[in-house]
Amino acid sequence: MKEQTTNSPDINLDFEGYVAIVEICRPPDNYFDAGLIRRLADIYEELDADPVCRAIVQCSRGKHFCAGFQFNKPHRIAGQEQTSQAEVKTLYEHALRLYQSGKPVVAAVQGAAIGGGLGLALVADFRITCAEARFSANFSRLGFHHGFGLSITLPRLVGHNQANLMLFTGRRIDGETAVSTGLADQLVAKQDVRNTALTLAAEISQSAPLAVQAIRKTQRQKLLVELPSAIEHELSEQTSLKTTSDFKEGISASAERRPPEFSGE
Repeated sequence: MKEQTTNSPDINLDFEGYVAIVEICRPPDNYFDAGLIRRLADIYEELDADPVCRAIVQCSRGKHFCAGFQFNKPHRIAGQEQTSQAEVKTLYEHALRLYQSGKPVVAAVQGAAIGGGLGLALVADFRITCAEARFSANFSRLGFHHGFGLSITLPRLVGHNQANLMLFTGRRIDGETAVSTGLADQLVAKQDVRNTALTLAAEISQSAPLAVQAIRKTQRQKLLVELPSAIEHELSEQTSLKTTSDFKEGISASAERRPPEFSGE
């Protein structure tokens, strides 16, 4: 069996038996961009074609699972608004590829899963977490519309009203609350999050792999039908809201770590 495969600077891929361990390596916050999501989707597709892989553990190095897209990162080239929007569109195209992968995924959420990072966590079939973790769909606090397919994935787990509560308020919930609402599946000590995810993935890998993949395809069929149009709509709303004063204020307030003062414009 494989013990290790080639790695990129920001994604590490290892094997433990039949379980592939895919680790994002941008600590401590593990922000993503379109390039990282593309590479992640490439790895998932490679694992789809690899008969050794029967399950995936998605994890991250450092304090947080993923703090989402870093909107306030320094721009390196001219045409900032257009380039940024093109990047987001590309990012969501690759996010859809993650959802379309065929192997079961267990996410090890040891810290914050915020914004698009929450979206990434919900690509997985299961989430193992700890009391110290924080989950937030904080888009409205940035003057923005949610993305990454959260229109579909979040209410599927927590219900329509609880999803709206998270989306309207942008509040952060801890790991215990995440498990009690169905957002996560198991609560363990922080130091045990990854090993518990590996244990679950290993248990899944003991079942007949073709049967598991067929069952998963059946169970996710409706999700995969609904996601493309939902992501397209999310992107349209994001594009519109990026022109508002509230979006500029939300991003500034987040960068300056202060409460935003929205004007409704």
